[in-house]
Amino acid sequence: MIRVLELLNISKHWVPPHGMPKALLHGASLSVAAGEVLALLGPSGSGKSTLLRIAAGLEQADAGNVSMDGVDISAWPPERRGFALMFQDFALFPHLNVQDNVAFGLIEQRVPKAAARERAVALLARFGLSAYARSKVWQLSGGEQQRVALARALITRPRALLLDEPFSALDADLRVQLREEFKAHIAEHRMATLWVTHDESEARAVAQRGYRLIDGRLVQHW
Repeated sequence: MIRVLELLNISKHWVPPHGMPKALLHGASLSVAAGEVLALLGPSGSGKSTLLRIAAGLEQADAGNVSMDGVDISAWPPERRGFALMFQDFALFPHLNVQDNVAFGLIEQRVPKAAARERAVALLARFGLSAYARSKVWQLSGGEQQRVALARALITRPRALLLDEPFSALDADLRVQLREEFKAHIAEHRMATLWVTHDESEARAVAQRGYRLIDGRLVQHW
């Protein structure tokens, strides 16, 4: 199996408002192959999202390296890494309609706007959102916004996909439907996927491997 995304010996400290620095991550290492989903579990505050942000380049580790296809990308800015990110706040653009939110990444890659919108509409159909293509994102429910964010994360077919609680705003039936669609999309386009969640049953339904963060260290759970 060719390893694609690797985090090696990642350490990170945080400083409380009044106190000494504390270790949040201590020598955390993992690797995710093309087409594989790796789940990262742990309670709130355990460092899951911080590790994801370090992989994305949004935070710098105190020590350790991030590599892609054997190339050290630790010093690369987020836009150069070419990863797709989805965090809990969705970060949708309120001034753009739904299809243009989804098409944004393709347009940034200089795909012609008409072609980017066509691909966005096709992907929205797979997520059951065709009727909302011309709607403003603030007109959608939380669950609908979450599906838009998922579509936007997938459309550029990135080599690595970084997800923080991607289904948290969805009802149970829609969670099951979308995670199956998601698994198929990841496998089809061979994306290395790091999936942060607190829901172990969902993690086991989606991920081939699962790790738990315990006292700043990664322990393989399955």
